[in-house]
Amino acid sequence: MNIIIIGKNIDVTPGLREAVEEKIGKLEKYFTPDTEVHVTLSVEKDRQKIEVTIPVKGSIIRSEQVSNDLYVSIDLVEEIIERQLKKYKSKLVNYKQNSDNFKQDYIEKDFADDDEIKIIRSKKFDMKPMYPEDACVQMELLGHNFFVFQNAETDQVCVVYKRKGNTYGMIEPEA
Repeated sequence: MNIIIIGKNIDVTPGLREAVEEKIGKLEKYFTPDTEVHVTLSVEKDRQKIEVTIPVKGSIIRSEQVSNDLYVSIDLVEEIIERQLKKYKSKLVNYKQNSDNFKQDYIEKDFADDDEIKIIRSKKFDMKPMYPEDACVQMELLGHNFFVFQNAETDQVCVVYKRKGNTYGMIEPEA
């Protein structure tokens, strides 16, 4: 496994490099030696952020953690990626996807499926056509982070969502 560490607004000290290589190196048991792991460390004010991206054939395994201590963020990101890998493994096995980046014993080993996805609630509602701006207002009124609506301009089902910094995003299907 090849770990590529980049620092933004921070010098990657030997201590940081060692901490990242030690924690992320634990993931080596899952990947082949030629798999690249991209790690970006950044500091903005008192926010310490680590982003880990592992491109694998047909997908990307990614996690981002922010805290006021970079070493805490490094610990957290490793745990989350390990959890994602257990979920991703079942996808590989179930759909017989290309598993070139993963070691064979990882693919064949059974993990306890403690993070199984369970849908515990389902909702149905009428969708009235509305403009994206109106959907944002409705989302705010409901106190949600996202809102599904029928776009009055395109008649497509779309989603508006809250982004960092009091901005909004919209997801819409391709035409």
